[in-house]
Amino acid sequence: MEYQRDTLDNGLRIITCPMPHTRSVSVLFFVMAGSCYEQDGVAGISHFIEHMCFKGTRKRQSSHEISEAIEGVGGIMNGGTDSEITSYWCRLASRHFEIAVDVIVDLLRNPLFRAEDVDKERQVIIEEINMSLDSPQQRVGMIFDELMWPGKPMGRDVAGNKETVSAITREQMLHYLNNAYTPNNMLVSIAGNFDSEKAIALIRQATADWQGGIAPEYRASNVEQAGPRTKIEYRKTEQVNLVLGVDAPSIFHPDRFAADLLSKILGEGMSSRLFIEIREKLGLAYDIHSAVGHSHETGVLVVQAGIDPEQTEKAIQAILHQLALVRDGVSAAELKKAREMTIGGLLLSMESSRNVAGWYGAQEVLTGKIMTIDDVTRAIDDISLEDIKRVAGDLFITEKLNLAIVGPIKDDGSVAKLMTL
Repeated sequence: MEYQRDTLDNGLRIITCPMPHTRSVSVLFFVMAGSCYEQDGVAGISHFIEHMCFKGTRKRQSSHEISEAIEGVGGIMNGGTDSEITSYWCRLASRHFEIAVDVIVDLLRNPLFRAEDVDKERQVIIEEINMSLDSPQQRVGMIFDELMWPGKPMGRDVAGNKETVSAITREQMLHYLNNAYTPNNMLVSIAGNFDSEKAIALIRQATADWQGGIAPEYRASNVEQAGPRTKIEYRKTEQVNLVLGVDAPSIFHPDRFAADLLSKILGEGMSSRLFIEIREKLGLAYDIHSAVGHSHETGVLVVQAGIDPEQTEKAIQAILHQLALVRDGVSAAELKKAREMTIGGLLLSMESSRNVAGWYGAQEVLTGKIMTIDDVTRAIDDISLEDIKRVAGDLFITEKLNLAIVGPIKDDGSVAKLMTL
C-alpha cells in the first residue's frame, strides 16, 4: 500500500495513504503527549487535557455541538491517551472529509477550557479511575505496571491517580497544552478515499498560522531488575486475577517481531499452548491469554488469567512450566501458524481506513520511520526456529519475572517461592 510523507513549514508531519476502493476516510492526529512526558506531580494531565478538548471550542461551544458535527454526517470520532501518544480520530464518508479536518483542528487549536468544565470533568475522571480500581481485571494490570516499572512513568495509570487529578489546575493544563499541542510535536495521518494533494493543501490552510514550540521532554522508564517481583492485593472476589510478565524488546529492537510470534505461540488464540494446557487440559481457567507490547526503550510480554483461588499456586506453576518448555524450542508447525496468524491479522486490519491511518501514523510518530506491510511480512518470514528459541531464552529467566495478583489470597510468601524458571 502506497503512502506519502510530507512536512509543513511549521513542523507538522502529514502521512497520506489513499485507498480508492473504499468509501470512507479516516483522519488521525497524533500528539507526542502521555504519561512519559509528565512530571509526577501532574500525573494524568495528558489524559485530562484529552477529555477537555471535547468539552467545547470557540467555534463549537459544547460537546454536543462537537459530536453532532460528526455524527450528523454519519461519522464517528473519539480520542485516546497512552503512555507515549495522545490521539484524536474521526472516520466518516469520504465526501465529508473537510468536516473531519475542520472539527479535529478546532479541537486541538481552540479548546475553551472553561473553569466550570474543568471542575466537572475532574470528577468524571476520578469516577473513571474508581471504575478501574473496582475492576479486578483492570486493577491487576495497574499493579503489574507498578511492579514492572516502579516509580517510573510507564508504571503508573495513564489517567493518573485521584490525588493528582484533584490537584491539577486549569493553568497547569493550559501551560502543558501550549507546549505539547504544537504542530512540530504532532503528526496527522489520513487514509481512505481522498485526493492527497487536496488534503495536504486543506491541512496547510487550516494550520498555516499555527506556530511550533518547545515540546515536553520524554521521561525514560528503564529499570534494572535483579530478581523476581511479586505483589498481591487482597480482594474478596470469586476469582484470582493475575498478570505474569517479563521485560521484552523495545519498538526499535530487532527481536521485537520474534517476541510477537512467541506471544502468538504461547497464548494468543484457542490453539495456543497456554489455552490448550491451562484451560482445556487442566481446567484451571476460563480466560487465559498472552500479549506483547513495545515502547521506545522497553517492552513487555504478559500472561493474564482468571482462576479459582484454590487453584492459584497450581495455575502459576503450570504457566511457568509452559514458559520453561518454550525455551526448549517450538515446532516448525507452531512457527508457521504464528507467522500466518500475525500476517493474516495485519492484512485483515488493513481493510479499515482507520487502521491504515493508525498503522502508518503511529510508526512515524513513535519511531520516525515506516515499515510497510511487505517490510513486516519479510521480517516475520525471516524469523527462524533458532530465533524463537534464543529470544525465549533471553526473556524467560527467573530474574525477569513479575507477578501481580488481585483476589482472595493472602501474601504469606508462598506465591513468591514459586517464582523460578
